[in-house]
Order: sequence, then C-alpha cells, then structure tokens
Amino acid sequence: MMTLDTMVFVIDDDESLRKSLGRMLDAAHYSVELFESASEFLSRPAHPGPSCVIVDVQMPVLTGIQLQKTLIQRGREEQLVFITGHGDIPMSVEAMKAGAIGFLSKPFRNQDLIDAVNEGLASDREALKKLDELRELQERYESLTAREREVFALVTSGSLNKQVAQQLGTSERTIKAHRAQVVIKMHADSVADLVRMADRLGVVAPRR
Repeated sequence: MMTLDTMVFVIDDDESLRKSLGRMLDAAHYSVELFESASEFLSRPAHPGPSCVIVDVQMPVLTGIQLQKTLIQRGREEQLVFITGHGDIPMSVEAMKAGAIGFLSKPFRNQDLIDAVNEGLASDREALKKLDELRELQERYESLTAREREVFALVTSGSLNKQVAQQLGTSERTIKAHRAQVVIKMHADSVADLVRMADRLGVVAPRR
C-alpha cells in the first residue's frame, strides 16, 4: 500500500477515462487526484512528497508536452507518464528526452501504467532524498566561519596544510585547527569525503 504522502495525479480532458483511471489507481491503493486540464493542475501547489503525474498528450489549451515544458521552466521535477491515442515517434522522443518516465499509447494495459507509475514514484523518492541530503549539506556548510570556508575550499582543491597557511597568511598549526573544525562541522570521515561534499556544493578554491 502506498504511503499517505505519496500522490498520483491524473490529467485528462476525457471525463470517462479520467474517472476510470482514478478508480483503477484507487483500487491499487494509490492516493489519487484528478484534473480536467493541465492549467487546473498547475494551479495546485506542488506536492511535497513523492508523486507521479499521468497526463494525456493531446488536450485543449495546454497539451501534455506544453505542461512538461512549463514544469521544467518553473523548476518543478514531477515524474510524468504520458498517455495518448494520437502520439507519434518524434513526440514520444521529445517527451522522453525531457525526462518523461513513460509514453503509453491507448489502449494500454493497466499493469503497464502501474509499472510506469511505480517507476515514477521510485525515481521521485530518490530525487527527493538527494534534495534533502543536499539541503542538509548546505546547512552544514553555512555553519562554517568565513575562514573555515576558505580552508575547506583550499583543502578540497588539493592544497596541503602548509600551502593553505601560505596562501592565507597564517600558521600551519592554525590551518590544522580550522581543518579539524571543518571535518567536525561537515560530518566528514576523510579528506576524500570533504572533496565529494565540495563537488556537490560547487565549492571551488578562490584564485589569488
């Protein structure tokens, strides 16, 4: 059974199909919300938990492909599963290149749709996990003092303590103390661990 914070959204202007998909997903124990149009869906705040969006390609006003582009422009990363009765290969390629989970032609098997939804939810869970990890990493980095950030950047760029001390105009002993604090505050196990963190944060050593 899906967790309460997991949602599946269905967007289709065909009322009978929309409701049919809603009943099928509900029977499979998903939490579901139905929308008649892409515009209606966009007016809803982004769901904070794992989600997957099933959307018809051909809809009036705002098509499924246009919805995908709008979400990307807004920095939203919902996992999309396209369904269509009129799709062609160029359209499906465009959708998949932009990150769509699946592109199913009507009529499709319920199991094929459920498999695509499960893939979308798994992908979204992983993306949200990485986002949470990055936010936590940023919070740790923000806890560093200005000098500790300089040491962090220089150490992770490959500079030795002696070289860092020369660049910052201080003693090697002081640099060792700052470096120890960086390791503690960043919850790092090694210099290699710090390097990976710097890479994720986009931290680079300042040029002098």
